[in-house]
Amino acid sequence: MPLVRKSTTPVDAPPSGLEALRAALASSSPDERWQAARALIDMPGGIALLGAGLATEADIRVREVIFTGIARNATPAGAALLLPLLRSEDASLRSGALDALAAMPAAMLAGRLPELLHDADPDVRLLACELARGLPSEDATRLMVDLLERESEPNVCAATVDVLAEIGGPQALPVLQRNAERFASSPFLAFAIEIAVKRISTTLDAGR
Repeated sequence: MPLVRKSTTPVDAPPSGLEALRAALASSSPDERWQAARALIDMPGGIALLGAGLATEADIRVREVIFTGIARNATPAGAALLLPLLRSEDASLRSGALDALAAMPAAMLAGRLPELLHDADPDVRLLACELARGLPSEDATRLMVDLLERESEPNVCAATVDVLAEIGGPQALPVLQRNAERFASSPFLAFAIEIAVKRISTTLDAGR
């Protein structure tokens, strides 16, 4: 995810109390909000304030601080603050939330990634596939093969196969081979599945 850049404009030190920082986070000055966001990262209750402010924060630099702070804390509560942003119409918010969530896979696995993969919105399921890349192979494979078995949206199927090609384990092979027949009429998906099967098989042979 993007590095947090330092401000080039001198500003006063941020206030120290939680309520004062809450007020500073709503300041009209981006530099004051940036300072307040940095101060809130490690404060009890600070992450909740940062997450609440993301939806209305327009300054990219301040957003980066908030996303970085939530990712660094890597808690299910922090992940829950980011999940609604995957539905945002603001592409930079979606991207920032996705990057932050990808940096905290353990929190996501213990939280709501399986739920995202069952979401009614195919765009959310697609983004959830990207998050699965950060999981251990066994966990990612289990989630991806389950999704592939029931998924009907071609783009989501393609994303699922792509994840399996990258980190899928041997338990994915029978599912991929079964779905090769299912998607035989789709040259792109059929080819993607073929590649995934070859990569997993090659890795399996190399480990013997």
